Order: sequence, then C-alpha cells, then structure tokens
Amino acid sequence: MFDRISIIGSGSWGTALAVILADHGLPITLWSHNPAVAEDINSNRINSSYLPDVKIPATVRATPDLAETLSSPLIISVLPSKAVRKTAMQIAELGPKPGTVLVSCTKGIEHDSGKLMSQVLADCLPDCRMAVLSGPNLAVEIARRIPAASVIGSDQPDLLEPLQRIFSVKGFRAYTSDDILGIQLGGALKNVYAIAAGVCDGFGMGDNSKAALVTRSLAEMTRLGVSLGGRKETFFGLSGIGDLMVTCFSAQSRNRKFGERLGRGETPAAIIDSMKMVAEGVPTSLGAWQCAQRAGIEAPITAEIYSALHEAKPPRESISELLGRPPKPENDTISSRRA
Repeated sequence: MFDRISIIGSGSWGTALAVILADHGLPITLWSHNPAVAEDINSNRINSSYLPDVKIPATVRATPDLAETLSSPLIISVLPSKAVRKTAMQIAELGPKPGTVLVSCTKGIEHDSGKLMSQVLADCLPDCRMAVLSGPNLAVEIARRIPAASVIGSDQPDLLEPLQRIFSVKGFRAYTSDDILGIQLGGALKNVYAIAAGVCDGFGMGDNSKAALVTRSLAEMTRLGVSLGGRKETFFGLSGIGDLMVTCFSAQSRNRKFGERLGRGETPAAIIDSMKMVAEGVPTSLGAWQCAQRAGIEAPITAEIYSALHEAKPPRESISELLGRPPKPENDTISSRRA
C-alpha cells in the first residue's frame, strides 16, 4: 500500500520516526523548515539540533522543500501544534494527491476552535485520509530502540492494519483503535497535567503529593475527554494513562521540566524563551480550558495550570486552592460532572 513515506517535521520525534521506519527499506523524505537542519542530516547523517546521538539511515533524505514530500502515499505530520494549520494550508496549495494517507503525531488542542490536530488537518486537506499515532513515546528512547508501544487510530477501518504493519518495527509495537478522538485527547491533555506534576517537583513536594495529583489528573482527563467525544476505556490505555505516566514522571519530559522550573519561580515567558523545543502543554492548557468551559465540565487542575500560564497566577496559590476544594467522593459518575 505504501512504497515511500514522507515525514513533515524534523524535530526529535519526526527524526526518531524516520530512523525506525527506515527498517522497511522504503525511501523516506523528511521535511525541515530549517535548511541547515536538512543539510546536517543529508551530509552528516545526524540531526545535531534535536537528536544528536542517533545515526540516521541512508534511506532518509531531508529537504526544506515541502513540495518534495507530496509524492508519497503516506505523509506523517510531526509538527508543533501551533504550526499545523499554517503548514497544512501550504500543503493544500501545493496539491497533494487525493486519497493520500495523513497520520497526525502532534499532541494538542487548537485554542478558540477547540479542534484536535486531525480535525485541523482535515479542515485544510479534506481529500486526505486521516489517522493518528499517540502513546508513551519519548523520542530519544524510540530512536535508541528501547522497547515501546503506541496506538494507531483511525475511523477508517481499512487503514488500521496497513498502518499497524508500517509502525510495527524492531523495539516498537503498534496497537490499533477506532477512537480517533479519545486517542488525541489523552495525548493532548496529559501535557497539561505533566506541567502540574512538574510544579510539584519544583516545590520539592513528596511522592505522595505527586501520586495524588497524577491520579486525580487521570480522573479529570477521563471526565473531560469523554465529554468531548472520547471513549472511557481509551483513557485507561497507552494513549491515556500510559502517556500520562511517562510524561509526568520522566526526567526527559519537556512538559514536566517546564512545570518544575515554574515551581522554582521562573516565569512562563522566560522558560519558553530558553527552550529549543516546544512544551505542548503550554498552548494546550488554553485550548483545554476553553473546551471545559464550553462543555460545562469542571476541570480544576486544567483551570489552575491555565491560570498560572496565561493569567500570571502564582503556582503556590493554585496548589492551595486545589487542596482547599470542598470534600467529595473519589468516584463520581461522568454524568454528575463533579470534579
């Protein structure tokens, strides 16, 4: 079904996917918006900006020319969420082939519209066939072939088995699901909660505190995610609790690191300015908060992270308010809409 692959985005995750998918021996075109990164990959077989210790196979060719990616029957989008709509509009102007399979690997919620990344892509590229990939996948570990698993999702059943074959390579196991909304909601929301977990680390709070926060984050993720169209069981799988755990506890997690620095007193603007790669929980906190408001779902952890990042609320006030909320049962039904 696929005789070549294109990957849009040459950050750590896009590069890691290029490395492992090269196992199939197919030509892979890796697009970078930065010509210097493309030249580095082609000349030196490494991406020294984002994944410097991993050798990139010879079947991977990098390019700064977006048009060169469009001959592939399979295009994988690994862009920062803020760049997805703009880049998709550029692709639309270039005219991709109808029926091209487009897999979104970006974890985010577009603010104001409240759309997930597959929905943003579908807005701009309605003739492409959509799928998503999400799970507990730290790019460096994937590129180093440390065993991992992920979920391929699509509401077009005939795509699931071919995509599962493509993404099932040495050290990487792919499962399938038709819950394309739930998969993306878990992947997007967990970044917000990872910032909260990092704040706990920055404050020097104990393991009990962090475990309580992450557990309540899972409850909130499920409640909000179901209200937005995901299935409850999806949030207890790889793209839900699996991704939540790795992002909240890993020393490599950008979102957890962001929260840790926030907890130590740095401002969001200063942290963002110092980071080479994007902490997606920052823009997603706005989109997630807006979605909760529209749906009438109480999401206190999301609300406090939104306030800390976008309204300059001191994180210590947020922690105090979360702990001072009225007592309640642990297990509410989804329909009760209680936090």
